[in-house]
Amino acid sequence: MAEQPALGVIGGSGLYQMAGLEDVETYDISTPFGRPSDPVMVGRLAGRRIAFLARHGRGHRLAPSEVNYRANLYALKQVGVERVISVSACGSLREDYAPGHIVIPDQVYDNTKNRARSFFGEGLVVHVGTAEPFCPTLSDQLLAAVQATGATVHRGGAFITIEGPRFSTKAESNTFRKWGMSLVGMTTSPEVFLAREAELCYACMAHVTDYDVWHVSQEAVTVEMVVRILNQNTAIAQQAIANLLTAPADRAHCPCASALEAAMITDPAHLPAAAKDRLQLFIGKYVR
Repeated sequence: MAEQPALGVIGGSGLYQMAGLEDVETYDISTPFGRPSDPVMVGRLAGRRIAFLARHGRGHRLAPSEVNYRANLYALKQVGVERVISVSACGSLREDYAPGHIVIPDQVYDNTKNRARSFFGEGLVVHVGTAEPFCPTLSDQLLAAVQATGATVHRGGAFITIEGPRFSTKAESNTFRKWGMSLVGMTTSPEVFLAREAELCYACMAHVTDYDVWHVSQEAVTVEMVVRILNQNTAIAQQAIANLLTAPADRAHCPCASALEAAMITDPAHLPAAAKDRLQLFIGKYVR
């Protein structure tokens, strides 16, 4: 690709039906981890290249646990993306994070059970640091980009990822609240951790669609609620993404860009050739 995308966006397919998106190209990518959810679409918006990937595939045909998160992040890395925005639906576990609001979380709790959580293994052991799982710099830039739209947006909060596809029980929802969680959804994990392994900056634009099932004066979450709020907020998400393209993209001092530098524990002399070939996109600058 002649020009590196300034930003990658993972979310619903409606996000890239944006006014002003030009010169769109489609990349049908195969990765060592299988095929991504959908072809990567790359276009030009406000003079900058931007990549889009439909997390659940066009037509929303993949359940949360069926999404090939590894292939999705690998495909974005392969087309040159260095910064990723996740646009996600979520339930609120706090009174002040109301339906229709947007939250930029700063923490995540992985409560999933059946998903591939790492690119590594099979000959290469890596222990990547995730104390701060979301990129603080990109998250701050995303906050400013959403604020500029006039939408109600909050900074901070812990996002618990459940397996799905079912919604929570009241017992689960109330337990998550007692744990100090702020948001609940089905896709942030392992996506955020894979982004760190891929040395990508990653931030989440979480759209609150409901109060899950804990709120005694509100209806329990339904698919209709989720879709209605997401449709209402699509224009906000699109404008925020356009705003973000004007933010500085310099990663010279961002620790995300060198997350693997001190994380690989396997002696390079014992690294299997197959693992080296499979992961060259990630480790090539460290292992020759």
